[in-house]
Amino acid sequence: MRRPRAVVVAGPGTNRDRDTCAALMRAGADPEIVLASELVAEPWRLDATCLVVVAGGFSYGDALGAGRMLALDLAGETSDGAAGDSKVAAALRAFVDSGRPVLGVCNGFQVLTRAGLLPGSLGHNQSGRFDCRWVALAPEAGSNCVWLDGDDAPIECPIAHGEGRYVHPDPDALSAAGQVALRYAGPNPNGSVADVAGVSDPSGVVLGLMPHPENHMTLRQHPAHRREGGAPAQLGLRIFEAGVEHARQL
Repeated sequence: MRRPRAVVVAGPGTNRDRDTCAALMRAGADPEIVLASELVAEPWRLDATCLVVVAGGFSYGDALGAGRMLALDLAGETSDGAAGDSKVAAALRAFVDSGRPVLGVCNGFQVLTRAGLLPGSLGHNQSGRFDCRWVALAPEAGSNCVWLDGDDAPIECPIAHGEGRYVHPDPDALSAAGQVALRYAGPNPNGSVADVAGVSDPSGVVLGLMPHPENHMTLRQHPAHRREGGAPAQLGLRIFEAGVEHARQL
């Protein structure tokens, strides 16, 4: 079976790139970690790539705002927050227009919103604190997202963020357009509007979410795996498997 080539975008301060590579390998892809600066210098590297994941962490120490500096690298974001123009930005737009999937996890989600590839924005948690816990995610019925496998069973994975509150002026319109991909199925950990945990672009090939599916690849990673009843069977790995399968069919 063909293993689609995947690029995991990293930069100063990202810390989930190796976890993301492990998830992609387990899902059937052939991943490579590529620095954002390398993509800026050599945007043609995306030509032979089947899917892209922007890894989580604290790129550039969240200087000027979470994800802001890495978005500047990738999209030439202007000072007022609008997506700018650069060769790598054009390459990313062409990548998405060709139907190839893009995923942004946590800091990667923040980067994709600031780069103009996803709607809305991410603000400070309603609690005013950094939050690290396990959450349940409900796949949205009617979502257009290729990173979902059609199974409506909740997915469990951890969060670890201080700026994960999703903000959008019209979440109902976003849902009607099929762009709400995931909602928090239990308590809303950050105050995101309408419990939104993940959104896609209009085409459904770009997904951003705050929780970390790459940190639930096996049952043993779940804190309940040794308790009576065991860990839930719905791994975060499902998201990577769906994205890799979509890339394989292109």
